[in-house]
Amino acid sequence: MTTEVRDNPRRLRYEILVDGEVTGFVQYSMRGGRVILVHTEVDEEDEGKGLAGVLVAGALDDIRRRGLRIVPVCEYVERYIQRHPEYDDLVDHELFDAMNAEKS
Repeated sequence: MTTEVRDNPRRLRYEILVDGEVTGFVQYSMRGGRVILVHTEVDEEDEGKGLAGVLVAGALDDIRRRGLRIVPVCEYVERYIQRHPEYDDLVDHELFDAMNAEKS
């Protein structure tokens, strides 16, 4: 099984390909130069294989290479960063807190 994570800017999402087929994605939007990570999804038949973690790590690594910051609206991404604090420096905590206050 080969995996690849790629940005698909036309669809505003990072995709994970397994053996050349898209099997999951992290949907995003842009706000004030920040990448807002909105939703993570992996095909049902591929759940439980660790692909969501590979996908999120690949997206975060690409965002870091681009010198961008993130706001993890997606609960999966937020939990992933809590478990992998090496990505916490990517989070725009001020905007994250402001967006959470808007939800309340």
